Amino acid sequence: MRRQQTMLWTGISLVTGVVCLGVAEPQPSTGGQVASSAEASRGLDGAPMVLIPAGPFTMGSHDGLPNERPEHTVTLDAYYIDRYEVTLSLYRKFLEGGKHESPPTWDDEAATTVGDRPAIGMRWESAAAYCQWAGKRLPTEAEWEKAARGTDGRRYPWGDMQPFVDIANYNRGMWVSEAITLVAVTSGLEGMSVRHGLKEGGRSPFGVSHMAGNAAEWVADWYERDYYQKSPGRNPPGPATGEKRVLRGGSWADLPSALRVTARFSAETDFEDRTIGFRCAMNVTK
Repeated sequence: MRRQQTMLWTGISLVTGVVCLGVAEPQPSTGGQVASSAEASRGLDGAPMVLIPAGPFTMGSHDGLPNERPEHTVTLDAYYIDRYEVTLSLYRKFLEGGKHESPPTWDDEAATTVGDRPAIGMRWESAAAYCQWAGKRLPTEAEWEKAARGTDGRRYPWGDMQPFVDIANYNRGMWVSEAITLVAVTSGLEGMSVRHGLKEGGRSPFGVSHMAGNAAEWVADWYERDYYQKSPGRNPPGPATGEKRVLRGGSWADLPSALRVTARFSAETDFEDRTIGFRCAMNVTK
């Protein structure tokens, strides 16, 4: 397995010209966090998106592995990100266009019967191609981390508490099937983790789901171990070139340490694995 704990950025051109309507500004809650970000207009795939407002956040961790250091402040322009991981049913529509090969592990029956699970097993180029097909793009590593972490420097999307099985889908052992190993991308929004005091389950402060566990996610950046030591403080694009792309979020197979919002992994762009999926982002049109 060629996945490593490390990072990256891509040379994908940003998609513009997609009309975005009916977006309300999120309302801050106590502690400077966003209690529930407004659902934005949708890309061409119809997937619900969330507006992440412009502003600074804390990226990286002084307590993490070397590739997560130093902890630093990053300021991003406003952007949209998919509320959920791209699902099997949505990815099937993309494949039906005939312009991209299906992943080697693709199960068309699963896409029909449990299409609300995350699509997995695609290489980086296929994830990027899907986002372009949907009128979007892959999020940068910084965009992914802000959407997962919010602005209070938390350790996991839900806060600083260690994961539990009713908060995130992780440490599942061997692969069984999409229906058994993965959980629906919309799961855990209500009634999950009540015994832990998490009224909104494992969602991030902006209301984005499964940014820890379920499927690890490709992002746009090339990986560079020491990039944080020289990255710009505003809209960091990642390194200009590289050999691997960044993966974020941890998966159904990972231990709790991989689910931290600052944990960075990487893999060759042609790497295909049942642990890997993605979600898309989109610019805010001005």
